Amino acid sequence: MDQTKKKIKTNQITLLAPDTRVFVTLINPYGEEAQKSLELSVNTTKEELQSILQQLVKTEEDQVYSFFHNNIELVDTLNQLIASDPEYKLENTFSLTYHPQSLFRIQPITRQTAALEGHEQPVLCVQFKTHGDILATGSGDTTIRLWDMLTETPIATLQGHKNWVLCLAWSPDCKYIASGSHDGQVCIWDVQTNQLKGQPLKGHTKWVTSIAWQPMHLDEECTLVASSSKDGSVRIWSRISLSCLIAINAHQKAITKMLWGGQGYIYTASEDTTIGVWNKSGKRLQELKGHGHWVNSIALHSDYTIRCACFSEGNTDINTKQAKVLYDKILNGKNERLVSASDDQTLMLWEYTSSKPKVRMTGHQQQVNHVQFSPDGRYIVSASFDKSLRLWDGYNGSWIATLRGHVGSVYQVSWSSDSRYMLSASKDSTLKLWSLQKKKLAFDLPGHADEVYAVDWAPIGGEKAGSGGKDRRVKIWRH
Repeated sequence: MDQTKKKIKTNQITLLAPDTRVFVTLINPYGEEAQKSLELSVNTTKEELQSILQQLVKTEEDQVYSFFHNNIELVDTLNQLIASDPEYKLENTFSLTYHPQSLFRIQPITRQTAALEGHEQPVLCVQFKTHGDILATGSGDTTIRLWDMLTETPIATLQGHKNWVLCLAWSPDCKYIASGSHDGQVCIWDVQTNQLKGQPLKGHTKWVTSIAWQPMHLDEECTLVASSSKDGSVRIWSRISLSCLIAINAHQKAITKMLWGGQGYIYTASEDTTIGVWNKSGKRLQELKGHGHWVNSIALHSDYTIRCACFSEGNTDINTKQAKVLYDKILNGKNERLVSASDDQTLMLWEYTSSKPKVRMTGHQQQVNHVQFSPDGRYIVSASFDKSLRLWDGYNGSWIATLRGHVGSVYQVSWSSDSRYMLSASKDSTLKLWSLQKKKLAFDLPGHADEVYAVDWAPIGGEKAGSGGKDRRVKIWRH
């Protein structure tokens, strides 16, 4: 039968006749086929594809998948999705990429519930404890403040720094906080007593730009924490001896961002336009070159898993074995994927095994300030001084959507733990909530009186988000 006779038109969309059958190939995010091809009816639904795939890849029965063709999601039947591709011909195999989805849904952030006062200078960094019950905030007033999220009241003020607190990080077991300040000092705090452990750690000659703990599955006692600095060095500190174990003179210019990955490697982004990959002994394993200007931000697709893997919903007990299992699951036998953002207005996707990028991602019109993978590793979102966010495929770096709405530079972005929403903080004094499914603005969140520098969405539970900025107030948001 002639192909044109097998098509019917409805609402200006050309659908195939209901009795048509097509050959479909199911492909995982890495481009590997689940099976060569399947002959299916064009009326096959998303739910029926779920059942077929569960049998093919032998996953848990409650695992949910989403299916895409050319970055367009299957919502109803195959027929609707096939109609979205005008170049598809019946004699060809129709490819579907499948992605596992989270089994839970986070409610969107829609309103402000508290404006917490106490900091006397701008709030420069915010980070939730993994379960979201405590928020830590660092400020230009040299203090870190801990806030109870149940009552939305202050718990403690941590005093020990002598200059602006620029960065902080909870240890994977959430028993400690490490923080870095503008005078180059690092402090380690015992959150159970809210006291500084020993004295501030000295060694950096310029301000501290990043703090990162060794991941839980590599260090069950959370004994090692690393700091990077404007002086171009990385220092690895012992929480036990409160001393510097290794100093890595990593770059000739400032390090802007440093990460400690789950494969044991430390990644450093620098104003010298390169990214360094190091082992914890200080040996450089790779130098990633490609950017033409400062590298401002880097992220790993495993960042969320590393942060949360030893805890689970409703259970505050530490599970070190689970941390390794979940980390291995998100790696799926592959290497960590790294994305970088630069003043050269581009992003690049890397694997540490190669000194050259897998793909160069262009589109932003000004410097790209921040970048983050979604918790499931499926997407990348970038925030730029051009007032926009851009959404990219986390596996191949292809552009998906541009999110416009801010009227000032976008400083930072944070994902909901189910990878369905993004929250952005901007110079324009607002936060904005973006829907991944609709790829547009979901809620406008005014409330700050000035620029918003930092935002974090509680990782487990995801009930609340916290933000801080130039107006010195910490804002709490929820559904």
